[in-house]
Amino acid sequence: MSFLIEHIEGHTAVLTINNPPANTWTAESLNELRLKVEELNNDPDIYALVLTGEGEKFFSAGADLKLFADGDKGNAATMARCFGEAFETLSAFRGVSIAAINGYAMGGGLEVALACDIRIAEEQAQLALPEATVGLLPCAGGTQNLTALVGEGWAKRMILCGERIDAAKAREIGLVEEVVGKGEALSVAIALATKAAKQSPSSVTVCKQLIQAGRNMPRAQALPLERELFVALFDTQDQKEGVNAFLEKRAANWKNA
Repeated sequence: MSFLIEHIEGHTAVLTINNPPANTWTAESLNELRLKVEELNNDPDIYALVLTGEGEKFFSAGADLKLFADGDKGNAATMARCFGEAFETLSAFRGVSIAAINGYAMGGGLEVALACDIRIAEEQAQLALPEATVGLLPCAGGTQNLTALVGEGWAKRMILCGERIDAAKAREIGLVEEVVGKGEALSVAIALATKAAKQSPSSVTVCKQLIQAGRNMPRAQALPLERELFVALFDTQDQKEGVNAFLEKRAANWKNA
């Protein structure tokens, strides 16, 4: 069984989490996600990735808690490693990644959305990191990525108090960038990905690295790095193509090099 349904639209890969009824994660599906992102990373024709959930109710409900019912620490370590490797690989994807949140995003389901660059949520979506309710914690980047997006106060409300929020509140606190009607998240995400495909892939990669470096790099280090990477872009074909396409009033033909 494939846990991810893939189809390509132009320069965008659309991945659909497919593990009914709640699109939960398993070690197998996490490994499949990691391998798929690595594959897309090596495909020069792919500039963006959109992730959504199969069906109308769930984006993803996270891990299947039955996996942890026996209290096996070895199994817990394996699952934590699988979650970390998969979502960190997604976060490091060289292009633009967009989560089209079409329903419940709970636990590891919200964490995979947090690993994406941009989040589009449908109005009926519910978002939560309820791990502490069952004696666990968000181990796939949740404590760090949520705090980076919404600040310490709201991260503590959601993680320490188990507060579940709707799409409107998620937009208000900066957890998602846009709220759309039911059934519209995927099309809006693909349209946004199409905009990203008009950007230089080389530029997108280094800009993304700089933005994410700001989470843990002092500004005094980040600013010189920004200038250094600007100059480094002059070694790429994209830089020459982009400037000349603008001057010649034509669309750029990116080579991702």
